Amino acid sequence: MRTQVAGADGDDPLAALQAAARLQREVDQIEEVSVRRARVRGLSWLQIAGALGAPRRAVRRRYGGVRSSRT
Repeated sequence: MRTQVAGADGDDPLAALQAAARLQREVDQIEEVSVRRARVRGLSWLQIAGALGAPRRAVRRRYGGVRSSRT
């Protein structure tokens, strides 16, 4: 990830955009795995949304396919 951050900070705007896109994909993947783990452990959508700093409805819409073992 540090290499990608360094690439996003370079002088070449195209390389910086590509590095930023790679970073975004990696962050999205980490977030998705974390949401799945939170749901499996029984956290509510409201708790997850609070941790992400996003509205509950938006988080549920984005990750609604991720189910906890309780539902």
